[in-house]
Amino acid sequence: MTDVIHLLPDHVANQIAAGEVVQRPASVIKELLENAIDANASTIQVYIKEAGKILISVIDDGSGMSITDSRLSFERHATSKIKAAEDLFQLQTKGFRGEALASIAAIAHVELKTRREEDEVGTCIKIEGSQITSQEVCVTAKGTSISVKNLFYNIPARRNFLKSDTVETRHIIDEFQRVALAHPGISFSLVHNTGELFNLPASNYRQRITNILGGKSNEKLVPVNEETEILKISGFVGKPEYAKRTRGEQFFFVNDRFIKSPYLNHAVSAAFEGLLKDRAYPSYFLYLHVDPKSIDINIHPTKTEIKFDDEHALYAILRSAIKHSLGQFNVAPILDFERDPNLDTPYNYENKRASTPQVEVDRSFNPFKNEALTSSNYKSNFKKESSSWESLYTGLQSETIGNDIDVRQIEFESEEVTGNLFGASNTEETQSSTFQLNKKFIISTLKNGMLVIDQHRAHTRILYEELLKSITVSAAVSQQLLFPLVLQFNQQETELLKGIKDSLEQTGFIFSEITANSAEIIGIPTSISESEVEMLLEQLLVDFQNEVPENNFSHTDLLAKSLAKSMAVKSGNLLNATEQQHIVNGLFACKEPSLTPFNKPVFITLPVEELEKKFM
Repeated sequence: MTDVIHLLPDHVANQIAAGEVVQRPASVIKELLENAIDANASTIQVYIKEAGKILISVIDDGSGMSITDSRLSFERHATSKIKAAEDLFQLQTKGFRGEALASIAAIAHVELKTRREEDEVGTCIKIEGSQITSQEVCVTAKGTSISVKNLFYNIPARRNFLKSDTVETRHIIDEFQRVALAHPGISFSLVHNTGELFNLPASNYRQRITNILGGKSNEKLVPVNEETEILKISGFVGKPEYAKRTRGEQFFFVNDRFIKSPYLNHAVSAAFEGLLKDRAYPSYFLYLHVDPKSIDINIHPTKTEIKFDDEHALYAILRSAIKHSLGQFNVAPILDFERDPNLDTPYNYENKRASTPQVEVDRSFNPFKNEALTSSNYKSNFKKESSSWESLYTGLQSETIGNDIDVRQIEFESEEVTGNLFGASNTEETQSSTFQLNKKFIISTLKNGMLVIDQHRAHTRILYEELLKSITVSAAVSQQLLFPLVLQFNQQETELLKGIKDSLEQTGFIFSEITANSAEIIGIPTSISESEVEMLLEQLLVDFQNEVPENNFSHTDLLAKSLAKSMAVKSGNLLNATEQQHIVNGLFACKEPSLTPFNKPVFITLPVEELEKKFM
């Protein structure tokens, strides 16, 4: 038999590595931005076309590369960040594996232009699918410019798996924001097609957050600062009253690297315990600085997960620091047993002398003055107390009450009920044939068994079909608000809101104005309350950011799905008999009562035969 194990060619190995490193255009943006930061750039410009599928260009004014370095940078495991395995625990840079450029070059057309400050001319290299097609001298500015064109051109399956341009752009913006928030001292700009999405000057942390999320976000931030031997914490948390229904504004940075940590996220939630509304999530922008020896970054290809030596200590310190900040800035209620500020002397009374109070007494006041007059004019209509209870009714037939009205002419209510308040037909209707189980299911009877309906899914199906009809056929009824409702959004959310404004107005919303950071609403659908509007729109924008279709029908369908899911009655809500019957009737008036808009079953039937088998 011949040998069966052999080494893979470099271009095949690079394509395999690209499957982990480059998942979508946003992954390319992240890797190129981190390389620019490691090159000590002070200005970074990003240009993309068609959500990065056609072009991704990152230009920086960093240190640049020599001819040899520029050629070697596209080889696998070629890096300037580390030299030995021990350096993995002393990392001060973003990259260290040396796989990013090799993986990108394996699945795209790449053009690199770079020049060091001491060099007179730069180097231009063009690569297609790991193959260098040209290398020549060029005139270019100090720094590095990398253009990635036709991503996944040689892997059509991966290209087909990409989402719509809107979704991919949303992922690019997310990665761009994470890097920009971690490095406020660097100037960033992002241009998509011909429109500039971001232009962020060099600033401090607070200004960078405000520039990305909008000017109104400044008043929402509470600073957090704590320094211990283990950990140094800085950054900001959002005030509880500005908590959102989604987790969009939650950022952890460890040594200026964005990470995802459910464990540390729980520490933040624990610090806000008792301050947030139900199903609300706090906003936070927290920068953690720890000893590089105490963490392990090399556990995930995207480097967004980190292992800590002592997670329990970090949890306790983080929770305490946030609680301290919330109390220090009077965001959370505090207990002070030393003094009560309400008992402090006001400033304008501090230097005044106490004066003797003047007491005036009416010495002629007599509370019994009119008692004799009152008792003499009082005539009782009742007889003196008799020796037995039968005497109370003596002479009752001959006496009259009030204006000579005979007691015998007064009609009294009989013990027997002669009428029905609701009528016979209404009595039968109020005897409901439905029953609510565990505040989640509606039980109804059938001729041959029992029907079990999920109340949330059923209501979602009902509202979905009603909303589709409102959007596509006739506009829904709107209720005017007495006072306009102003909601705060960031720039990306308001742009998305403008795109779906016409469809939302068909469902009953009325917008008077949509600015760069807010939306003013003067009318809402009759089926929702004013307190639910903010939560409903936040969830709607999240759904659209994650999955925005390209054609108009799907656009309408997604809008109806998102609104129906948010507006439907939730599991755990107690329904009376009328509401239960309304859901049952409304469900079976739908075109597709058996499935939700998300293709999940709405109800099940239990035939009598199955019930009888349970008792055998």
